[in-house]
Amino acid sequence: MNMKRGLSWLLVLIIFTGIGVLVWTTLPPAPVTVSRGDQSTDFTLPDLQGVMHSLPKGQVVLLNFWATWCPPCRREIPSMASLYNKYASRGLKIIAVSIDKRRNDLISFMKEYPIPFQVLHDADGSVSHSYGVYRYPESFLLDRHGTVLQHVVGATNWMSEPMLHTIDSMLAKPAGEARGEKGGIDTTKQG
Repeated sequence: MNMKRGLSWLLVLIIFTGIGVLVWTTLPPAPVTVSRGDQSTDFTLPDLQGVMHSLPKGQVVLLNFWATWCPPCRREIPSMASLYNKYASRGLKIIAVSIDKRRNDLISFMKEYPIPFQVLHDADGSVSHSYGVYRYPESFLLDRHGTVLQHVVGATNWMSEPMLHTIDSMLAKPAGEARGEKGGIDTTKQG
């Protein structure tokens, strides 16, 4: 009787070990980490009309990853719109990359809440994955050379004094200035 019980437990252990190995080997790869000072990853994504766009070159860019189903993302959009209205004429580009699976969800949202800056669609998540994004919203401030100067996790008030100071500084630097500077205020949030 004890031998049967021992064999039963051994069989259960083998089954759970097999399941564990199967799950472990099918997990997606860990996201990459993009940090201050790293070079941005170029991409091409469609806008809502299906026109393909790449990451702008030689521009100061706020690259934001978000979703229509994300309440913090929705709360952040008005301050990004204000930032865009303040700095678009000075050359700031804001690109909001939606990771919504269904294009129609994004189109419906945009009809209800027009966004003044560029919105692109990353339906399969490949671009957000290439930036290591898995918490929403996540944003990257890129200098004119495509270097990440800020990585911000979570909703941010883009009109706060530290952010305005950082963006003013980035826009004031000429395009020919040396690469790799890690200036700006670290506003990275965890969570």
